[in-house]
Amino acid sequence: MIKLTAIEPKDDARLLLRFSDGAWGIHDFSRYLDAGTAMTAPLRDPRFFASCFIEAGALAWPNGFDLSAESLYLRLQERNELKAGAAAA
Repeated sequence: MIKLTAIEPKDDARLLLRFSDGAWGIHDFSRYLDAGTAMTAPLRDPRFFASCFIEAGALAWPNGFDLSAESLYLRLQERNELKAGAAAA
């Protein structure tokens, strides 16, 4: 089971995500901000967006919005944005 091991806010609505198998990628969360749902609207505030944390291996925010590591991993993999190894941007 893939889990998140580290996250790092980048510019705009992007996060560097590191996974338990050593892979990493930078994911753009703009589509969630643009959705403007009750759970994603708070992500528009840069301070709130940067308040993300890892909970049980998943990406989470204080309002209860979360995304599984597996779904994030697969999205990065599908777009050929998943990198192997420890070096990261």
